[in-house]
Amino acid sequence: MSKTINEKLAIVQTKFKSKKSRFNSFGKYNFRSAEDILEATKPYLLELGVTVVIDETLIASDPFPILKSTATISDGTDAIHANAIVGIDLDQKGMQMPQKFGSASSYGKKYALGNLFLIDDTQDSDASNSHGKTTAAKKPVLSGDALEKAKAAIKSGKFTVADVQKKYDVSPATLKTLK
Repeated sequence: MSKTINEKLAIVQTKFKSKKSRFNSFGKYNFRSAEDILEATKPYLLELGVTVVIDETLIASDPFPILKSTATISDGTDAIHANAIVGIDLDQKGMQMPQKFGSASSYGKKYALGNLFLIDDTQDSDASNSHGKTTAAKKPVLSGDALEKAKAAIKSGKFTVADVQKKYDVSPATLKTLK
């Protein structure tokens, strides 16, 4: 009896092993890349008769570009998809524009694959490393409805930009739209 796509994905999810073959010399930790994850899935592709692909779509451009990465496992008949959403920081220093998009693309692919294959990111230093920065308690990122409400509150004089920044993590690009 042939296995369903759910059963095939469950096999990959439970047997999958991907080494952290990359080293971040700035943060002093090992991590895995999208390429490492894809390489680790290759033994299962022929064995289970599945393919894995990643598609990317630009889903927003204002106030900054947002990429949606979709990882898909398919047996030719059925498919299962997992997504990751990544914003591109256009104000990031030290990178040319193609590098900013490439970095966000790589990050999105890695996390879409991680979502598909249930890679526990809490074990990855990339998820917990502060890259030498000390941080206070995490504030929610200002986006979506909260962003629209913040704009309206600032415009009406109810709140200032500083008030919003106390409550939310505001990216440089979003900050420009608030001022």
